[in-house]
Amino acid sequence: MKNALKKSDIQSLIIRALSEDVGDGDITSNAIFDEAEKSEAVILAKEKGIFCGGAIIKYIYEVIDPEIKIRLRVKDGECIHPGDRAASLRGSTKSILLGERTVLNFIQRMCGIATQAHHLSSLLRGTNIKILDTRKTAPGFRLLDKYAVRTGGGTNHRMGLYDMIMIKDNHIKSAGSIREAVHRVRELYGNTYKVEVEATDLDEVKEALSSKADIIMLDNMNRTSIEKACQIIGNRAKIEVSGNIDEKKIKKIRDLKIDYISIGALTHSVRAFDLSMKFR
Repeated sequence: MKNALKKSDIQSLIIRALSEDVGDGDITSNAIFDEAEKSEAVILAKEKGIFCGGAIIKYIYEVIDPEIKIRLRVKDGECIHPGDRAASLRGSTKSILLGERTVLNFIQRMCGIATQAHHLSSLLRGTNIKILDTRKTAPGFRLLDKYAVRTGGGTNHRMGLYDMIMIKDNHIKSAGSIREAVHRVRELYGNTYKVEVEATDLDEVKEALSSKADIIMLDNMNRTSIEKACQIIGNRAKIEVSGNIDEKKIKKIRDLKIDYISIGALTHSVRAFDLSMKFR
């Protein structure tokens, strides 16, 4: 389930985005067009991928000019091809132009994330392994970035620091050990939250397991170490693999008994999907 984006959750982000682009007004369009001039425009795909962000187009133009008529021609999660019309717009020429770049900035990013999530998830067909995102999102865009991951077939990891325990290297270093860090967490929260522990070698895997971590993240391990870690853990904890994950590494480890592969690059290094707006 993709969970629809609520306008109220992203309204302030849209307003900030429009403010930084529009400022006191579109001085180019204001000089060329008057208020009465009308146009039709389409948003075109220029490559193959997964569409994402239809609601954003509507939300942005509701802020700019509620009179703009928008027809979405594809749904979020559907495949689009070069030349496909993702959406059509009709109304004030000035209003359409006012939102053009902001709309494209949003949906090119979202389509790019959704397309990559779909591609990487497709490499794991026939397995029970899920692709996870991370908190490495553009500041302010986390809801949109994670929505795009879900749209492409990926799975969201924690939304933030508040909804899941993850004990990482700096926690372990400061607490003195994995065992002590887990103990302090359990002492305060009991079993309220799942506890995930990052492990960088097999000794840390054993310590995390003996500390009764729910999920053990194997960070930056090669295939041989991952395989040994899987044998140590068995079914006593969920296993997540992370660290410089790319297509090549996914193919190398897809046969192992792991549960998750987390990929920061899904959102921190997204390539914008090629879309354009053309007037008819």
